[in-house]
Amino acid sequence: MVYDVVVIGGGPSGATAAEDLARAGRKVAFLDRAGRIKPCGGAIPPRLIQDFDIPDSQLVARINTARMISPTHRMVDIPIENGFVGMVDREHFDEFLRKRAAKAGAHRNTGTFKRIERDATGTHVVFRDKVSGNEMRLTGKIVIGADGARSNVARTEVPGGESIPYVIAYHEIIKAPERNARPGEALDLRAYDPTRCDVVYDGAISPDFYGWVFPHGASASVGMGTEDPDFDLKKATADLRAAAGLTDCETIRKEGAPIPLKPLDRWDNGRDVVLAGDAAGVVAPSSGEGIYYAMVGGRVAATAAQAALASGRARDLALARKLFMKEHKTVFKVLRSMQDAYYRSDERRERFVSLCHDVDVQKLTFEAYMNKKLVKARPLAHLKIGLKNLAHLTRLVPEAYV
Repeated sequence: MVYDVVVIGGGPSGATAAEDLARAGRKVAFLDRAGRIKPCGGAIPPRLIQDFDIPDSQLVARINTARMISPTHRMVDIPIENGFVGMVDREHFDEFLRKRAAKAGAHRNTGTFKRIERDATGTHVVFRDKVSGNEMRLTGKIVIGADGARSNVARTEVPGGESIPYVIAYHEIIKAPERNARPGEALDLRAYDPTRCDVVYDGAISPDFYGWVFPHGASASVGMGTEDPDFDLKKATADLRAAAGLTDCETIRKEGAPIPLKPLDRWDNGRDVVLAGDAAGVVAPSSGEGIYYAMVGGRVAATAAQAALASGRARDLALARKLFMKEHKTVFKVLRSMQDAYYRSDERRERFVSLCHDVDVQKLTFEAYMNKKLVKARPLAHLKIGLKNLAHLTRLVPEAYV
């Protein structure tokens, strides 16, 4: 069979692209490397749940508070008003998306991508089949590369695809502890809370990113990320577990992987390949949020593939990046600036957590997170935040008052 589109990768981005194309009546196949679970905190905003029709059965927890923790252990709790942040476990969530794509009509294949070949009959995705061990081919008119950070498709097919910056993320999935204190005991404010996400800004845990404790219902994700290749991720995670009182919790699994930090300048090869998700670098700076943007990336890649198939013009594949950037470029730019400003030292991290005390910061931050766009309805609040931000960065606010 010659497919309209072959999707390489079966994570949230690839599965979304495959499902969208199948529902549009296109002949589509996708290739998944079974058994890989990406390290991920698992947070998904309400907009993702709505836009991609995620059922409640996939939510392992509902978060109503985000706690920011500074290098000096200052804690700022930010309530999530008028909603919640959903939590998913990637082991089950990704498989749900793959099964849904297959149910929509996408042909599922399991194996490891090897290379792309071309001849007069079309573009061929060569992979090693998981069951037989043999090399097999999927032939298509267009290929969507959704094979994650350090994408083999991006490296070999798209200019600049070999040089994308990234952090290494590592986490441990642990059995969640009990939150409630025993009778007669006061509840420790630092105790684990199954409805709260903890974000740790501390150079001892991560010299240039952050650590996290994210509830997953019966389990929890504890991890961190860094660009420093010499930093000991496992020790930092052990230290984080110790600081959070989670050392004695049973460890269920451990995972590590690169996470891109910047969208590529180009997502297509001008011929027959377009990138999506982590392969295109669409992870939000500062927060490291990737699931929502991966799924949007899969959707715009599917849209671009449809346009190119309909018009016969390979240049229409560039529509994927144009559509994504039109909606999300400004948010990414603001988040990148925040990461560059505040993640460089513990003194800056302390000031960042202090800034999070501001009610306007809290409200606008989570309004933007929940809705995936900058809020423009309150100009005075934006002005006040900008002035406070400037005061912290220029040290007009004395350290003693941070």
